[in-house]
Amino acid sequence: MWKYILIIILVIPLNLSANKKKKADIEAIKSMCGCMDIKFEFAETVSPNKDYTFNKNYLSGGTELAFVVEESPNKLVIQHLLVVMDTMVIKHWRQDWVYEGNEMFVYDKNQRWTKKILTKKESKGKWIQKVYQVDDSPRYEGIGTWIKVDGKTYWESTTDAPLPRREYSKRSDYNVLKRRNRHEIKDYGWVHEQDNKKVLRENADVLIAEEKGWNTYKRVNEQKCQAAIDWWNKNKNYWKHVRAVWDEYYYKMKDISLHTSVNKRPMFSGFFELGEKMEGKTKETLSDEKELVNEIKKIIDKYLKN
Repeated sequence: MWKYILIIILVIPLNLSANKKKKADIEAIKSMCGCMDIKFEFAETVSPNKDYTFNKNYLSGGTELAFVVEESPNKLVIQHLLVVMDTMVIKHWRQDWVYEGNEMFVYDKNQRWTKKILTKKESKGKWIQKVYQVDDSPRYEGIGTWIKVDGKTYWESTTDAPLPRREYSKRSDYNVLKRRNRHEIKDYGWVHEQDNKKVLRENADVLIAEEKGWNTYKRVNEQKCQAAIDWWNKNKNYWKHVRAVWDEYYYKMKDISLHTSVNKRPMFSGFFELGEKMEGKTKETLSDEKELVNEIKKIIDKYLKN
């Protein structure tokens, strides 16, 4: 009797501490939301090949709105929208955060991802960040622990990924980007720091070059993202269906392999065209929900490799 009481007394504080830590993690994740001025900076740093020609430094920027579109006790879904010239809106990347998840899709190479099952020990206290393309197709997933120490709050993970958008149509000398991601929360927003390795993966991994990335997100007045807020109100029902259909594929498939393009068209073009037709349609005004789901599945199936 006293043995069990002692166990309960010892376990309760541990559970309270874990819940407090999880709550702080969620606050950190949500603090990446808001209207942000963004700046992307990348520079190749070293290469084992003395004859390697380093690429020019990459610099880009813009304005982006990030917001929570789904939330449950162990999952947050954050959508990013780009705002161009104050009025034009482009659906950008998406990040899901899953607490103590039991599976993740690991990138292999050449647009192929393999499902990995995690043990409780591997996922305990950790968050999986699932990053998706603009059409909600897979990009990369990493797992790590949110750390709060010495006045810093950050999350780190190392994982394999496809070529970044800035290079996938320009480079063929490597086919895997081994990303070391660090998301650090700042008083002005957050920073996405990267230490990446560009790898040619065939029979074995061959390092081509390394690069440093520094993406800065600075919070600005929400009015600067009003166009994105208005756009999402007209399009959120369509993209909710797209996420739901993709979730079916992620659940049932052990491996996902995709064609980069079909008839010289990338997958996102089909999703964006269908989205334009569905703009403004709500659950109440959508004439045939099943037909929309079938249209979404047709696009995905067209790009899936057998």
